[in-house]
Amino acid sequence: MKIRDNVIAIQSEMIRSLIDLVAIPSVIDETSDERPFGLEIDKALRKTLEICEALGFTTFYDPEGYYGYAEVGSGSEMIGILGHVDIVSEGDADNWTHKPFGGEIDGGKLYGRGTIDDKGPLVAAIYGVKALMNAGITFPKRVRLIFGTDEENAWRGICKYVSKETLPTMGFTPDSNFPVVFAEKGLLQFRLKSGKKSDLRVKGGTALNAVPESAVYHGDHLFRLEKQLKKLGFDHELENEELYVIGRSAHSAKPAAGINAIVRMVVGLSSMGVTSPIIDFVNDKIAFTNSGELIFGNLSDEPSGELTLSVNQIDLSAFGEMIGVDMRIPVTIDKKFIVEGIKRVADKYELEYEEIDYLAPLYESKDSKLIQTLISVYEEETGLPGDPISTGGATYARSMPNIVAYGPVFPGQEKVAHQTDEFIDISALVKCAQIYAKAVEKLLE
Repeated sequence: MKIRDNVIAIQSEMIRSLIDLVAIPSVIDETSDERPFGLEIDKALRKTLEICEALGFTTFYDPEGYYGYAEVGSGSEMIGILGHVDIVSEGDADNWTHKPFGGEIDGGKLYGRGTIDDKGPLVAAIYGVKALMNAGITFPKRVRLIFGTDEENAWRGICKYVSKETLPTMGFTPDSNFPVVFAEKGLLQFRLKSGKKSDLRVKGGTALNAVPESAVYHGDHLFRLEKQLKKLGFDHELENEELYVIGRSAHSAKPAAGINAIVRMVVGLSSMGVTSPIIDFVNDKIAFTNSGELIFGNLSDEPSGELTLSVNQIDLSAFGEMIGVDMRIPVTIDKKFIVEGIKRVADKYELEYEEIDYLAPLYESKDSKLIQTLISVYEEETGLPGDPISTGGATYARSMPNIVAYGPVFPGQEKVAHQTDEFIDISALVKCAQIYAKAVEKLLE
């Protein structure tokens, strides 16, 4: 009970720290020459370390700006808590009810990009460990909070850490769902391209791991397309000779939770008789499906469920045609089988396959000591059953051994990562900090 009370005692400070971090628009910017991922991500990293140092942690900032960490305790063994300070783009800020970087509190919720992915959970973990420090707990092992900078893109920050630093003995990343994740699907991101010049002008999507909330068309079919979108019942806006299809953003691991603006744009064009290699491929082989069944049939396995697929970027122009696709592959399905299937179908549309990124699946035994310890803490702190789960999300748990994803989203909670009006419930933030404090205490034993 003492540790829970210690978390409550520092609740206001925890919320203030989160608001300060949310205020930093730490979206990747690779045009900057000063830091690897842009000045805003570097600012968020430095701010996180500043918060930790003020709380009594020993901190380290990678001179190249790829990562940082905060540590307490001593000993040869290390408990790692892995999080990231970068975020996906806020998209169109006008679509937000609350300012994406305002850190506004309304109805017991703290709104802003990164509140649930991953700044809020990271702050909860920091203050959970601080609560242990305030309770006078001894640290016979080191507890290291590791801060990545490129999680929403290519993981270069955490990979740099792995290549240069000591790896934890065990630990968790607060960047998924409770009770605890024992299996993460393989993640494959790729482009399909055509070198043929296109008469179409279509662009949409930002991050490859977010369902696109808008796609824009410019060209001769403007008013015909507007009429067709009305007929199909697709939300759209006409602005300055550009026609925007409006969707709803969601995390790519859960594409059914969003409304894919790119797919709606393509279906609208195709239903008018407009054709091109990309238009035909998306309309024929993806359309409104989320599981790749028009390419592979039904693909799923018992541990992790069905394959998911989402077209998250499109660019049709005089320079050619391209789509960017995010796919989450069941843990027992071979990557080679998937890639060969994509290439075989793409060839029929004269599209070239280009791999962008691949992360192998994670599959931890449900009976492992780490999983069982984290389950016991979750059950004790919530009174809920702690059956391990699988996910399509890709977390830092894959980056090093003996790490699993642990929270912050509770069963039944709304999934708002990468969405407009992202938020974290303040009561859930506090409960996360209490769970993480207790989990670290148990792992120290």
